[in-house]
Amino acid sequence: MAHSVLIIDDSILMRTALKRTIENSDVGLDQIFEVENGQQALDFLSSNTVGLILTDLNMPVMDGIELIHRLKASNEYCDIPVIVITTESSTSQIENLKAEGIDDFLNKPFTSEEFKTVITRNLNALAKTN
Repeated sequence: MAHSVLIIDDSILMRTALKRTIENSDVGLDQIFEVENGQQALDFLSSNTVGLILTDLNMPVMDGIELIHRLKASNEYCDIPVIVITTESSTSQIENLKAEGIDDFLNKPFTSEEFKTVITRNLNALAKTN
């Protein structure tokens, strides 16, 4: 089953790298959308549906933490799997985000194989709930 993904990162280089990784990994993500921050993500989601969200934490306007709070507090978006992709290495920060409801995380930099493992794991979990 194919899914769409929303990439949220203020770095165009990171968004491009993620798109390239998705395209080369054959993980079942057929549509790739991208925005620069959490506010743009909420605006995008108000008129579009995605199956998976990949978000950075450190962004201007609305950071990933605030975005996660809003997504998980919303009946409309709370079931969309959220994977945090970050340089944040604090175990307590990751544990706090898991408590907020994120589904997974990847530390930057990551390998293509690590990316594929995390995406596949989350898409398989999503398939089991649908």
